[in-house]
Formats: sequence, structure tokens, C-alpha cells
Amino acid sequence: MSKVHDRGGWSDAGFIDKTEHDLAMWEKNLMAVCSACAAHFNVDEFRRAIEDIEPDTYETLSYFERWVIALETLLIQKGVLTLEEIDQKMKVFEARTNRQHLPDLAVSHRQGGHNDSQI
Repeated sequence: MSKVHDRGGWSDAGFIDKTEHDLAMWEKNLMAVCSACAAHFNVDEFRRAIEDIEPDTYETLSYFERWVIALETLLIQKGVLTLEEIDQKMKVFEARTNRQHLPDLAVSHRQGGHNDSQI
């Protein structure tokens, strides 16, 4: 069965914008964090974590926002961090930077995006 990421043959998929864009600093930082965590998971596991995002959530996320969800999922699955540790670090980040985009993204995904077997 095809998953939401598999666009081949979708008659209503529409145009896929392949133009390059400058990466935002948070996207560059995310790439660095994912590289630093590479000892804990491989590219196939990372791809599977992205592919396992619920279709409704997947459709609302940007490319790198999907990476955030996949990274959190894998770090928890592999026992590198707990959900509580991630939430605590995000609270510290919010207090220090007054930014809430990524924490909201992760929280909304956890509330409806995957079940306990995926964490």
C-alpha cells in the first residue's frame, strides 16, 4: 500500500516545486544535529520515520519540519533521549530564545501523529 510520501502516479498530485532556496538557519542547524546523531540511526531508519508520519500531518509539514519529527521519533525509539528530556530542553530553548515554532510542531505531532509503538 502506498504511503503519503509516494507521489508516483497520483493524478491530482499537482506540480512539485523543485527550485532551490536558501536554507534558513534552523534548517542548517537541524542538518548538523542529524549528522551528529548519525551514530544512533541510519538513513533507512530516518527515511522510515519520515514515511511513518500520519498523512494529514505529513501534508502540513515542510521538508525539514518532517526531519524534526523523524529525529525526535528516532531519538526516543533508540533510547537516546526520553520525551520528557526533549520537552525540558525545548522549554529551556523557548525561555532563552522566545521561539515556539518547533516545539509546537513536535507537540502537535505527538498528540495525533504516531502511536506508542512508533516511539
